[in-house]
Amino acid sequence: MTKAIHLRNCATNPSIFNSIISIARQFFSTTCAAAGYEGVRKLFGSSIGVLQDKDLLKKAPNGELLVLYLIDNGAMDADASLYNQLLKKCTEWKRLKEGRVVHEHFLRSRFSHYTVPNNTLINMYAKCESMGDARKVFDEMPERDMVSWTALITGYSQNEGAKEGLVLFTEMLRFGFMPNQFTFGSVIKAAGALESDSTGRQLHGACVKCGYEDNVYVGSALVDMYARCGLMDEGKIVFDKLSCKNEVSWNGLIAGHARKGEGEIALKLFCEMKRGGFQPTHFTFSSVYAACANIGALEPGKWVHVHMIKSGLELIAFIGNTLLDMYAKSGSIDDARKVFDRLVKKDVVSWNSMLTAYAQHGLGIETVECFEEMCRIGPEPNEVTFLCALTACSHAGLLDNGMHYFELMKKFKIEPNISHYVTIVDLLGRSGQLDRAEKFINEMPIEPSAAIWKALLGACRMHKKLELGVYAAERVFELDPHDSGPHILLSNIYASAGRRSDAARVRKMMNQSGVKKEPACSWVEIENAVHMFVANDDAHPQREEIRNMWEKITDKIKEIGYVPDTSHVLWFMDQQEREERLQYHSERLALAFALLNSPSGSPIRIKKNIRVCGDCHTAFKFVSKVVDREIILRDTNRFHHFRNGSCSCGDYW
Repeated sequence: MTKAIHLRNCATNPSIFNSIISIARQFFSTTCAAAGYEGVRKLFGSSIGVLQDKDLLKKAPNGELLVLYLIDNGAMDADASLYNQLLKKCTEWKRLKEGRVVHEHFLRSRFSHYTVPNNTLINMYAKCESMGDARKVFDEMPERDMVSWTALITGYSQNEGAKEGLVLFTEMLRFGFMPNQFTFGSVIKAAGALESDSTGRQLHGACVKCGYEDNVYVGSALVDMYARCGLMDEGKIVFDKLSCKNEVSWNGLIAGHARKGEGEIALKLFCEMKRGGFQPTHFTFSSVYAACANIGALEPGKWVHVHMIKSGLELIAFIGNTLLDMYAKSGSIDDARKVFDRLVKKDVVSWNSMLTAYAQHGLGIETVECFEEMCRIGPEPNEVTFLCALTACSHAGLLDNGMHYFELMKKFKIEPNISHYVTIVDLLGRSGQLDRAEKFINEMPIEPSAAIWKALLGACRMHKKLELGVYAAERVFELDPHDSGPHILLSNIYASAGRRSDAARVRKMMNQSGVKKEPACSWVEIENAVHMFVANDDAHPQREEIRNMWEKITDKIKEIGYVPDTSHVLWFMDQQEREERLQYHSERLALAFALLNSPSGSPIRIKKNIRVCGDCHTAFKFVSKVVDREIILRDTNRFHHFRNGSCSCGDYW
């Protein structure tokens, strides 16, 4: 039912004018605006129409709010409900500026002490992310009720003010107010943002004592709180006990598993939610896309995308950004670009997501073009934007572009952080300008971190610079002694220089200090099922067929020029992995399995949890030519697209 505010001297026949807008356009002509209310009476008599709810925030020609102008000129009677409706409309449309104007007008009225409009003011400021104003209204209220406390606590919980919300909750209890379901829901949300779960557990106990544990609103908040604390078992217990579930409770559980990298569980819960008759929301789809992105599950991600299209949900920015990220991290850069192009409104996160996607796939030229396009027509780039552009330049060897963008940051008044400096060292190092990279480090305005020296160490490994590599490694050991990567890189540098005793010494140092290398594993998705492999894997049901396939492939690639680099067996791995044969690295087993079980000619997508070794990279190039298929390998560093005997990285990774 449409709300309506009747003006003074309202005619009994509203058909003369359907809305105040048509009147206002005539009334607020130059003559009428000067004549005021008496001018209205002379021109229109007593037949002034009805102000519709949708017109509450319409402006008069002089820039004032129409309703407030009419009140000030005696054409309308003000009451508390009118102010309340105006403030609700400001909240709905997130009109902070207009809300402040209404607030000032309200303070001059005789209703300024009324509790309900003041509560609406608190909510309006909170929803418009102006918590200072919300707190000021609360503190100046002559009388507060339960809604007042809950509105402010909710505002804090929704605006990264978890600690303030919890303090206010404690203060509320001291004043003798008993929390209701909405208060508990908001304060539990605030507890979920804390590092410790102890406060959340205490609030859970209070909910049980007050009889709210089975309330769907409170229960959903508890599920989300435990999920944000990483306590998925506790969250599932609360979820299972809820006699009545809703989309929010499902979202909390799905999002929790997505954040923990448990993509398969998140997808399973999504299916259960659908079977239960619940309609996924934007937040549901966003969480599931993030889960698919984490495990690189392209086919399930496409299936979920189809469900979203069928549901009729609009591709708004935040969900479009996660969908774009899902396609990019699943190896389908073309689909990622299609999503980007179809976004109704592209925000800075949208552009950064597309730039990140291009950078991850080693498409330096495309990244540069996208960055330049953003500077022309998009939002102003931020520090993340520049980091994406610099990373792409580093991966693609675009030295001049990278250095130009680093200097361009000054124009946008963006102060480089440690990540930007790491990328520049990496850019210089990959380009072979190691002396320049070292000089850049020494002249940095901030103290070099372990990541800075790791970037230089990696470049020394690539260009076989022993002395500088040893120096960089020593700096890393001082700053981050428990990272296995630098130890392995240094060992490889020694091995490449023929200093095997020094390489063995580094390995011995790793063992003595308890530094462990992360075990390598690779996984491939075939017909919506994910198959994982470790080096020399003999646990898979098709292990014999897999090994036979790889042996056949090895014979074929040797015929066209592949020569195994056995240094990767002896010096790239730790003691246990050295015993494994080179040809049974995890990514090779995943590739052989995919060749056995996927249609001829279709792309093969493989994920690996660590950086691909140099010999596997070489082997994959030859395989792509022999089998005439695209092989997309995602490691921790980037994507590699192998086609017709070459890789998209140009052997520059």
